[in-house]
Amino acid sequence: MSAVVRTASPADDPALAALWKRCFAAPHLSDLHALDPERHRHTFVAENAEGDGIDAVVVYVPRLIRDATGTPQRVGGIGSVATRPEARGRGLIRLLLAAAERTMTAEQCAWSLLFTGTPGVYRSSGWKEFESTYTEGVVAPSAAPAAFPVRGATPEDTGEVAALHHAYNVSRPLTSLREPGDWAVRVTAWYGPAEPSLVAVDPVSGAVTGWIVAQHAGDCVEVREFAGAIDCLGALLCAVGSRARAAGLTRARVRIPDAPEVAAALPALLSDARQVTEHTGMAKPLRATAASVRSTVTAPGAVHWYGDCF
Repeated sequence: MSAVVRTASPADDPALAALWKRCFAAPHLSDLHALDPERHRHTFVAENAEGDGIDAVVVYVPRLIRDATGTPQRVGGIGSVATRPEARGRGLIRLLLAAAERTMTAEQCAWSLLFTGTPGVYRSSGWKEFESTYTEGVVAPSAAPAAFPVRGATPEDTGEVAALHHAYNVSRPLTSLREPGDWAVRVTAWYGPAEPSLVAVDPVSGAVTGWIVAQHAGDCVEVREFAGAIDCLGALLCAVGSRARAAGLTRARVRIPDAPEVAAALPALLSDARQVTEHTGMAKPLRATAASVRSTVTAPGAVHWYGDCF
């Protein structure tokens, strides 16, 4: 059965929300979609031949992402990809990716980025995997008292946390430039208020000096983001470990880019640590050269934080 490929319209919003609800346990996708004022022009749908339903969707999310030199470049993120189970196997996503690519190129995107557990869907359309690593191990025993007091973050800390995030990532490849709307919607959508992040504060001034996000995944606690002064990382990891032990978690995973000072702090949370390689990120050059894109995604210290997912 053929399908009509087109851009979305406001009238499609209920059908898109229903499709995402059917395919994902992610009720925040519509809120993320609404962040882009040009979202309907950046949303590509396959409408069935009868014109009474949407079989598949691909969303192009324009973001400013730092390249290997730390310079922001316009990048086309691909997200919210979904197909009705009854319509799978027809090549609809390939058609929608081609439509998205034409628009991304016309809108001066240097390259395109996506994250997936099913890379085969995208390889045939020209996206290629790149390697990233994380460290995992057993939750360490209780550590000695830390020099930096640690407490749960509050909404009032957002300004200081945003400044820490900017400073920590100001030249870091693969990181996104966050706007106020990202802090209000995107970061909250992925990290959520149910498991609040932690901040370290200066023991004298009380100023926020570090921020960490750790979420539970099965029997594992996963550190998904850090920003701030590196000398408070150990105190934050120690607090993550304390929370994990109280929750009965036995394993931990840390997704902070590898560096000597980071490695020195990891024992505050991890015992028997080992590094794990994964290939969930995929990139495709558009106006940039393949070499420049590869240099960005493989640069030392490169990371695309979970809170910036599309």
